[in-house]
Amino acid sequence: MTQDEVLDEFRTSGALLEGHFKLSSGRHSGHYLQCARVLMNPHRAARLAEALAAKLPADIRDSLDAVVSPAMGGIIIGHEMGRALSLDAMFLERPEGEFHLRRGFALEPGAKVLMVEDVVTTGLSSREAIAAVVREGGKVLAEVSLVDRSSGSVDLGVPFFPLIDIDFPTYAENDVPSELAAIPITKPGSRAA
Repeated sequence: MTQDEVLDEFRTSGALLEGHFKLSSGRHSGHYLQCARVLMNPHRAARLAEALAAKLPADIRDSLDAVVSPAMGGIIIGHEMGRALSLDAMFLERPEGEFHLRRGFALEPGAKVLMVEDVVTTGLSSREAIAAVVREGGKVLAEVSLVDRSSGSVDLGVPFFPLIDIDFPTYAENDVPSELAAIPITKPGSRAA
């Protein structure tokens, strides 16, 4: 899929929002990609996951043992990536602030894992999730996401293959432009910032 085709999937599903948003990273933006909306249609979610799986180099794709994603945002696309790659898909949760596998999920020692996210902005959640996989005995070979909002600047410590790169500006709390600050804040993410 081309970048325009992927963005069209977001527009068609009403998942490309405009306003004043406080992102899970704590940064502010005038745009938000509501991945839950774009993924609510199983056929669209499958198409996006297949396109994302096609971005993985064959040597990584063929070495994987499992897919892991952080809750909440990564669960649906992680599950669809598991289907696209014919691998089990598990998710991490933060019951007390730190990611862990729960619900009977476990990795075999040395399991080679693909980390799957919906959106990466600063990479904080991804790095925390990768560290959790290491604590659980696995090794993350790469990460994929539907969207990279970092303008290509994020360093996750593993190869990173986003489906699209978006360059919507984000702002620190004390640097929000006045025209954006005049709009009431919406916090659509899944993590308290």
